[in-house]
Amino acid sequence: QVQLVESGGGLVQPGGSLRLSCAASGNIFRIYSMAWYRQAPGKQRELVARITSGGSSNYSDSVKGRFTISGDNAKNTVYLQMNSLKSEDTAVYYCNIGLRFSTYWGQGTQVTVSS
Repeated sequence: QVQLVESGGGLVQPGGSLRLSCAASGNIFRIYSMAWYRQAPGKQRELVARITSGGSSNYSDSVKGRFTISGDNAKNTVYLQMNSLKSEDTAVYYCNIGLRFSTYWGQGTQVTVSS
């Protein structure tokens, strides 16, 4: 079994910053990728950013230049630094880890951008 614990969500004003964290624990031999997704009300879940174990990363066009994903392989933890937040970034953010034959999801953390 693998457990993911997310933290760092909350309410922030437009233009503000938040940092999300997701720590994985359990039966993990090797993590191949770590990612953040988000789902806004009435919309499909979408990929925000992904980073591989080798350090390669990619971002959705909507967050490029504002968000940064990073990972700590020793701690099995992935972070998402979110700057210059906009109201359209409001969503539940989910972390995802990819192992060799399976993927796991966190429980989600709410991010609300509002004045």
